[in-house]
Amino acid sequence: MIEYLIIVFCFGLIFGSFLNCLVCRLSKNEGFLYGSSYCPHCKHGLGFFDLVPLLSFLFLKGKCRYCGKKISWQYPLVELMTGGLFLLVYSKFGTMTALFSFDTLQFLFYLTIICFFIIIFLFDLKYYIIPDEVIYPAIFISFAWIIYSFFLGLIDNTETLYYIFSALGASAFFFLIWLFSKGQAMGFGDVKLAIFLGLILGWPNVITGIFLGFFFGAIIGVILISMKKKGLKSEVPFGPFLITGTIIAMFWGDKILNWYFSLRI
Repeated sequence: MIEYLIIVFCFGLIFGSFLNCLVCRLSKNEGFLYGSSYCPHCKHGLGFFDLVPLLSFLFLKGKCRYCGKKISWQYPLVELMTGGLFLLVYSKFGTMTALFSFDTLQFLFYLTIICFFIIIFLFDLKYYIIPDEVIYPAIFISFAWIIYSFFLGLIDNTETLYYIFSALGASAFFFLIWLFSKGQAMGFGDVKLAIFLGLILGWPNVITGIFLGFFFGAIIGVILISMKKKGLKSEVPFGPFLITGTIIAMFWGDKILNWYFSLRI
């Protein structure tokens, strides 16, 4: 058992390194499937020992081997976060049998979803935008998974409609906020993101995910304003909070709802 956890975590570190590279190259409109990695400061090409996830950062003491400039903490943190989330996915969906069995495909599907989450989280946090090159494939893959599950008989008509209406309802809610605030309260990228999150969470977990997103956003907003890092009219990316809320709802949404309803009783 422990060896599987180590393997999954190591794969998470590797994918975290790749996602760091992908976000960086997407922001510069560079191809991410081809071309060598390079230092963002001195542009020197990086070798194998410069690119070992987590370990290279530690051995190089957080500095570029060639120019000595500091390496952003984003790189090891994203690698660790991806490794940790991969372990969470394995703990919930990691029953793998044959290569093309539903269990294996489900496990790979949720690993893919985690990768989309991390890309969107990072890109919106850094550049205040959710790129169409990411969100449209995420929506398509999520919708295709729902249809695939339906035709296999794993979800019925009602559950299928719950996922679709959760996506449309969440998107409509965000669209109205975007429309009446004239884009000041949130960007249109959040409207498209809501479709993706609704397809992943379904009903009623989509409510939990959105509520947690607003909750975390409000807390961080108050902290930033109190520290005078942001003003009341400052732009704050909402995508990272929605992603955080969605991840929590994806793994613990049922427990949160059960806890909430137990308080009401």
